[in-house]
Amino acid sequence: MLKIALSKGRIFKETLPLLAQAGIEPIDDPETSRKLILDTNHDDVKLVIIRATDVPTYVEYGAADVGVAGKDVLLEHGGNGLYEPVDLQIARCRLMVAGPKNAPPLRRRYRIATKYVKTTQSYYAEKGEQVEVIKLYGSMELAPLVGLADRIVDVVDTGNTLRANGLAPLEPIADISSRLIVNKAAMKMKHAQVKSLIQQLQVAVERQKNPIS
Repeated sequence: MLKIALSKGRIFKETLPLLAQAGIEPIDDPETSRKLILDTNHDDVKLVIIRATDVPTYVEYGAADVGVAGKDVLLEHGGNGLYEPVDLQIARCRLMVAGPKNAPPLRRRYRIATKYVKTTQSYYAEKGEQVEVIKLYGSMELAPLVGLADRIVDVVDTGNTLRANGLAPLEPIADISSRLIVNKAAMKMKHAQVKSLIQQLQVAVERQKNPIS
């Protein structure tokens, strides 16, 4: 049995066509089904539906054999016990420092609001800057507006939400896309099945990059 961990939303929608090219399609409709483990057209392949931030944990501990997670989530998780063999090049965005437009450089130890605490601390440590990191779970853009923080660190796609709240991207931290991740034990114990999936997804990604006209 091969268990593939996915999160609902953009990653799920953009992963499905790649899985379809690998011959894997869910039988249950993920939009209407309340099931958390979805059957597929293969009796020995299941899709496990979980929160995006939990995907690396499920794969690391073997509750799922493989999964799809954004690089932002993987940076924060740390990637222990995982292989990352394929950049699926989907759900692309950027992890950015953002703040008020035309804000002058801050000379004091300032506050950063983010849900990416480890990544933010590492980024500023490499720059040799001391900051206070405040963990939030949503509505990051609100933090500078009400004086909770001077800056935020968050993923930015179009930047529309930042602009609507008078903020702007200030510093890029990382380019983000979703990656196939693999449990190290599963790579050994289910090598043939996992290796086949990796190869099929690599082909699917290349086809997506270079569609036949």
